Amino acid sequence: MVHFYGLLTLQREPVPLKSISVSVSIYEFVADVSATLNYENAEKVPLEAVFLFPMDEDSAVYSFEALVDGKKIVAELQDKMKARTNYEKAISQGHQAFLLEEDSSSRDIFSCNVGNLQPGSKASVTLKYVQELPLETDGALRFVLPAVLNPRYQFSGSSKDSCLNVKTPIVPVEDLPYTLSMVATIDSKHGIEKVQSNCPLSPTEYLGEDKASAQVSLAAGHKFDRDVELLIYYSEVHTPSVVLEMGMPKMKPGRLMGDPSAMVSFYPNIPEDQPSNTCGEFVFLMDRSGSMQSPMSSQDTSQLRIQAAKETLILLLKSLPMGCYFNIYGFGSSYEAYFPKSVKYTQQTMEEALGRVKLMQADLGGTEILAPLQNIYRGPSIPGHPLQLFVFTDGEVTDTFSVIKEVRINRQKHRCFSFGIGEGASTSLIKGIARASGGTSEFITGKDRMQSKALRTLKRSLQPVVEDVSLSWHLPPGLSAKMLSPEQTVIFRGQRLIIYAQLTGRMPAAETTGKVCLKYTLQGKTFEDKATFLLQPKPDVNFTIHRLAAKSLLQTKDMGLRETPASDKKDALNLSLESGVISSFTAFIAINKELNKPVQGPLAHRDIPRPMLLGASTPLKIRCRSGLGKLKACSYSYDKTWMSLEKFPCLLERTHSSTHRTNLETYHAGFGENHLVQLIYHQNANGSWDLNEDLAKVLGVSLEEITAAHPAELVDSSGWATILAVIWLHGNGKDLKCEWELLERKAMAWMRVHAGSTMPLVVKAAITFLKSSVDPAIFAF
Repeated sequence: MVHFYGLLTLQREPVPLKSISVSVSIYEFVADVSATLNYENAEKVPLEAVFLFPMDEDSAVYSFEALVDGKKIVAELQDKMKARTNYEKAISQGHQAFLLEEDSSSRDIFSCNVGNLQPGSKASVTLKYVQELPLETDGALRFVLPAVLNPRYQFSGSSKDSCLNVKTPIVPVEDLPYTLSMVATIDSKHGIEKVQSNCPLSPTEYLGEDKASAQVSLAAGHKFDRDVELLIYYSEVHTPSVVLEMGMPKMKPGRLMGDPSAMVSFYPNIPEDQPSNTCGEFVFLMDRSGSMQSPMSSQDTSQLRIQAAKETLILLLKSLPMGCYFNIYGFGSSYEAYFPKSVKYTQQTMEEALGRVKLMQADLGGTEILAPLQNIYRGPSIPGHPLQLFVFTDGEVTDTFSVIKEVRINRQKHRCFSFGIGEGASTSLIKGIARASGGTSEFITGKDRMQSKALRTLKRSLQPVVEDVSLSWHLPPGLSAKMLSPEQTVIFRGQRLIIYAQLTGRMPAAETTGKVCLKYTLQGKTFEDKATFLLQPKPDVNFTIHRLAAKSLLQTKDMGLRETPASDKKDALNLSLESGVISSFTAFIAINKELNKPVQGPLAHRDIPRPMLLGASTPLKIRCRSGLGKLKACSYSYDKTWMSLEKFPCLLERTHSSTHRTNLETYHAGFGENHLVQLIYHQNANGSWDLNEDLAKVLGVSLEEITAAHPAELVDSSGWATILAVIWLHGNGKDLKCEWELLERKAMAWMRVHAGSTMPLVVKAAITFLKSSVDPAIFAF
């Protein structure tokens, strides 16, 4: 009998991947990441190991190399079809080969093949990439190391070329047979205030007294049950800046990599204004696939995604302005619209929608978002009411590029605001559809609240439109700037703009400066932001700015193997090969020709397992490569519930508890929050509340007491009820103000018209009755 020791798959096969080590270097708002996968063949036969892993779609992968028995093999970026052919040819000739490619259907999935790993041999492969770090609403820079790869729903028309067709085995997170380590070094001339994470970290170690440099590391034992997130707070993040980088010395001038590149960052100081936009068509497209029945995070006490979705829709419905139009779609394998077409926002239509939201379940099967999008776009436009589309999904789809293409085709008629729900949501889908339409994207993970992020985005969409956006460069004679970033037509308050440009011509003498200006118009007023910089490009061995610029360009041209127009395919391929940044049309390949051992018998195939998270399902597929021949496949499927109950009894209790936690009473973190949702649910479309038992229950007093205290000579019962409700919001829900701020503004506007000059007296009576410490100044008499 053969006994295996060490790490095994569910099929009792040793796992060749032993560990993943990541080194992160963050300077200001750019991260340079080096990830090393360490393999060892503990079997007696040669192996081919395949590892699928997620990566943020903004990542520009520029390097891939292997280390085998002390020998470094640097990969070459080639046309993808050529690279695959060379990989197969190398293995057939007995060489060792390594292949890294981006999925053809989604920019956020990669596969790494290690071919002909000899018995007892060890190999390490290292990939390097750079990416911009997004700015959160509280000023934090957010770095995410994706560790969760959810199964993507595949429909009959899915690409056959996608690496997602490889169904990797899954194991419980506690049995995952490889480890993850990460060390991050952070540098900022503005000073580092603090670093936070959703995962256990070592204490932050400052590398100088000025706190301009710091280092943190991931605590041992990460279970791959969540992405690793770092929130980095600098002392100052809103300072415009320009970074110049020298081109490659061996490249000819006039080429992207041969000329200096510039990265410009602006933080437009757009003044906040009361949302005055009462026009608009608001369509909410909500994922109702089976995966939405999963918890928001891996924490046992976290809210179910579908429950958070219901509360979010309630808040959105209550916050819409009178006079607008709206509709709600639910989608899965099929889709349902609440109304045949968007309807005017009234008390009647709001109540009808609320009734359906209350009954909403995660019961529509898979995740097919393209069909409902096409139906929305086919609808007639409503004159004077531009379409604002809000998309909520856990992002588990395979037709990512088809969806992005559809949004891009219709970009002139709408803006799309997208939300990725839970760990492992597709960054390619969520960021792609927002970018294609001039909207914004949000990711909701860990302790994030879908409700808060959705309402902040609604508030943003209601702000006055910034118009006449222009960018101008002021450079010495003989030097010009060629824009590499797409033309910026939409700016939101609190948004950071990053712009890339190629500087062509003759660089002036030292100490010469240049200037770049951003101009825009808001409600008839012109605003201007300026940044002055020294025209002294700095060298960078990794050519970070150039590669980020190339990635920005690729995102506008590369729409996958199937969806990219023929006119863009050649440009995308040439840009990828010139810059060294991987794309849908290229792949990295490294061949160790010193190894010349023809395969004797079958080359065993090992798909590296990934963690099984609650709510995930995928069929197993075991494959083996026989000799020099083709792949032979045998597969079988299992039902996720059967497997989790029969094979992993520890999940039984969690599954049962989850199915019973759908009641509003049991699914809130605290008593006050529960009553907050109930109070909001009973608000009228015009912003007012009715005086009834529902309101009394939330306020914690009897209806008789409220009626007895009512100053009827000053205001009617609805006015009295509305002022009581607003005071209760400020006194009991202030921590979630961003979620009810818009609906409270509606209530305030209604009261000013309804109560008039008597409002100060009514407010005083209400505060006295509720024994509240709320400041009457909130009513801004």
